[in-house]
Amino acid sequence: MKWSQIPLGIMQTNCYIIENPEGTCLIFDPGSEGKKLISWLNENKLKPIAILLTHAHFDHIGAVDEVREFFNIPVYLHKNEKNWLADPMLNGSYHFTKGHTHVKPADCLLTGEEKMKLEPFEFTIYETPGHSPGSVSYYFENDGVVVSGDALFKGSIGRTDLVEGNHSQLLKSIHDKLLTLPEETIVMSGHGPTTTIEEEMESNPFLNGF
Repeated sequence: MKWSQIPLGIMQTNCYIIENPEGTCLIFDPGSEGKKLISWLNENKLKPIAILLTHAHFDHIGAVDEVREFFNIPVYLHKNEKNWLADPMLNGSYHFTKGHTHVKPADCLLTGEEKMKLEPFEFTIYETPGHSPGSVSYYFENDGVVVSGDALFKGSIGRTDLVEGNHSQLLKSIHDKLLTLPEETIVMSGHGPTTTIEEEMESNPFLNGF
């Protein structure tokens, strides 16, 4: 499996593309610049089969409709944020942008933690709320990577002062779900560089003493 990190938009939100050798791929968090992302996928001769969202803040969903409609693929989102895509107050665009982000409903709602197969990809969905109520992380055990969205960053954690954010809940999510993964697991964060579980266990100041 190969993966690519593509920062998009003014927030430089990381969109991740996970692909198999045959050129099939999954798209995680297409936050902005839909045309740029579509061009990149076409130039690399990739065939997307789904868009998976870690959560529904505006900077992670801005290009969803454009990309979904171009490739005719489904969008997955946790049920706790099913109303956020179309609501600028919930997705944060009302407060942080000049325009308001409105996205069509997700095609498939995630209802809990489960192993999931989207041929040819297999992964586990972990509920990691705190940054937002429907935040999830996607763990690819065979490849040693986890797409964590805005739950865990290199040397930091997600902010919890937004709608329905909860600091103690986020710390519990990180401790119970992410830090239990193998230490060599690569953490593909929603912003900034990737990191590893081991590095965050050893040096993340927000996790010390939890």
